[in-house]
Formats: sequence, structure tokens, C-alpha cells
Amino acid sequence: MAAGAPRIFVSHLAGVPVFDPVGDQVGRMSDLVAMLRVGRRPPRLLGAVVEVLSRRRVFVPMTRITGVESGQVITTGVVNMRRFEQRPTERLVLGELLDRRVTLVETGEEVTVLDVAVQQLPARRDWEIDKVFVRRGKGGALRRKGETLTVDWSAVSGFSLEEHGQGAESLVATFERLRPADLANALHHLSPKRRVEVAAALDDDRLADVLEELPEDDQIEILGELKEERAADVLEAMDPDDAADLLNELPEDDKERLLTLMQPDDAADVRRLMSYEERTAGGLMTTEPIVLRPDATVADALARVRQQDLSPALAAQVYVCRPPDETPTGKYLGTVHFQRLLRDPPFTLVGGMVDSGLPPLGPDTPLPAVTSYFAAYNLVAAPVVDESGSLLGAVTVDDVLDHLLPDDWRETEFHEEGAHGG
Repeated sequence: MAAGAPRIFVSHLAGVPVFDPVGDQVGRMSDLVAMLRVGRRPPRLLGAVVEVLSRRRVFVPMTRITGVESGQVITTGVVNMRRFEQRPTERLVLGELLDRRVTLVETGEEVTVLDVAVQQLPARRDWEIDKVFVRRGKGGALRRKGETLTVDWSAVSGFSLEEHGQGAESLVATFERLRPADLANALHHLSPKRRVEVAAALDDDRLADVLEELPEDDQIEILGELKEERAADVLEAMDPDDAADLLNELPEDDKERLLTLMQPDDAADVRRLMSYEERTAGGLMTTEPIVLRPDATVADALARVRQQDLSPALAAQVYVCRPPDETPTGKYLGTVHFQRLLRDPPFTLVGGMVDSGLPPLGPDTPLPAVTSYFAAYNLVAAPVVDESGSLLGAVTVDDVLDHLLPDDWRETEFHEEGAHGG
């Protein structure tokens, strides 16, 4: 980049696309890697951590980056696909420097780091962190009331110290637009200390979504660091089948204690799922599909399908049952697919348009049979019905895939050629 290039605050680079010289996207910016130096000399940027299309995090040296803007990053196109491994002398700028409490050298006042700015040195290809954007006052929920200011790197001290209780609000705000799976991937690559801090700063619903996408070891680690009351709240916010899977990995005493702290209705759903073998339809299902009575209309069904927090798989069809409407329901009458709902007038009763020819799954149906069922009927969700004819829940295709893939699939890179369509 030419001399006199503008200063860039790193929070604006999080998640931006990384392109090669011909305009093809290489991946997305995950973080920057800096090396702290002795005294108060500004840290030198070594490179960027880029998440490529296979979700692998690779290191791109700054010498390979030819353009940096808040909306995109341009590389030379030559990217080493070896997975990034952080060295002891390196610091992740987003992951480790933001939210840190540091000290203003002149006054001795403690401030919180909200952002840092990088700039390329004149007539050179080296980059440095030269400015720090900080907020006066204590960190936490009331931090926004403090005055903000931008100071030189040399005007603060404390970055080289191992900090306990580092906040995470700025980092969480930086990752706000990421999908849960992408945030989970970013969280997985943080240090255990930082991972727990960031998880603690997420609200219950967001943390529940992210936990569902994390490897099992990370789930257990984060849940174990939460206060028990909050851990129970997060479990309630998770899909019941994912909460059941996570609880099944905990010691019996911890499992029972958390179930006792959960709301009785939520705990009852989770206990019911835990009573089934894991690799059966009952163990795979969620207890919260869309259930309608036969006198409901197409308009009623579409209103339920439009709920924002509903997964695409569960929104693909509704299940028509006699009362009660909560699982386990009254007699299961059949399924109405989303496409059928779009073809009929809004006043049409769903009881007259059910697909009663689709055989439901039994709760003890083993995983191979569930897989064959999805393939045979081209479904993304399927009803699970007990011997008495009550709807117990629905199995979705994402849960089937989750159990077909290797246990460590969330930690394993996608096959490189497959990810690029080769």
C-alpha cells in the first residue's frame, strides 16, 4: 500500500472478504497477528488469520497483502493452506487485545481498550499498531457512560501482562453479525481463558445457538464455567435434543442438579429425550415441531411457519394432530408440506389437506433406517409417533447428518478439493 495510507481500525476488518488479484474470494478475515516489542515500541503486524472456504484458518503474511480497506482485503493470490498455529510470542489482535484493561502512562488511570488502529509505515511494507481507542471508567454494563479517546500506543501500558477477568464486550460486538456456526468456529480457536470470557458476555439465546455448533469438549468447558443458574437458563434456550446430548456427557450429579434448576416443562422435554437411545429417532428428534389442530387454517399454518426463530427444516412442514397440541400430542393425523400450504387459499382447513400416506417413524427406529427413510421420501424433517398414535417430535436432516459424520467433524477441516468443487 502506498505511503500515507489511511489508518484502519481492526474491528472494521472482522469478517470482511479476502480476494485474490483477479477478484475471486479466498476467504474471510478472522483476525490479525501481531508481535509485541520491548519498551513502548508499537507492535508489528505479522499477518492475518484468514478463514478459507473450507473453514480452515490459515496464516497470510502481511507481505502477501496488497490492499486493506474496511470493506475488503486483497492478497497476491498465493496462500499457504497450512493451518494457522499461534506461537508464544504472537498476539491475536481481535481475540486478545480488545477489552483489555490498560493504564494511561501519563495519569496512571485504568482504561478499557475498545479498538486498535493499524497503519502501514511510509515507504515500507511493514504494518504497525499505532493507535489505541479506549474508554475511561470501569468496564461492564455501565461502561458506555465513560469518555472515549484515541491515544498513541506508547501512551498506554499493560498489553504484555496476562490479564485475569478481561472483558469481552468489544469482541462480542465485532462478531455480532456472524452466524452461530461461524462464531462457534472463532470461539473454538481462542485460548480457553478468552473463550470462557467471550461466552460469558453473550446473551443466553446467542450462547445457546453457539453451544449447539461447538465441539463437545468446548461445550462442557463453557457450561462448567457458568454459574449453575445461568447454565440452566442456557440449556433451556437450546434445542431440547441438543441440550439432552450435552447433559448426557456430564457426570450424573451435575446433570441432575442442572435439570432441577431448569423450568419444569423444559426439563421434562429433555428428560424424555434422554430416555431414548442416542442413535434412534427418539434420541435424534426435537420435541418442538409445529403442531396444529385439524380445524386450523392455511393462514394459521403460514403464520407459524414464519416464526423467525424456527429452523428451515422445522418450517418445511406442519403436523396435524388432535389435542393436546404439545408433544406428546393427541392422535397424529398427518403432515402438511410447506409447498402445499402455498398452493391452497388461506381459509382452507389443514385437516382436509394432510399427507396421511407418509408413514411416521417410531421412536426406536435405528439411525440407518432413519437415514434410508429421509432418502426414500426426499424429506428434511420427519414425524416421530409412538404406538398409541401420539406425535412425540420430529427428526430434522441436520441432526441426522450430525450423527452420520465423524465425532470430531466440527474440529476437522472440510476436504480441500470438495470445498472448492474439485
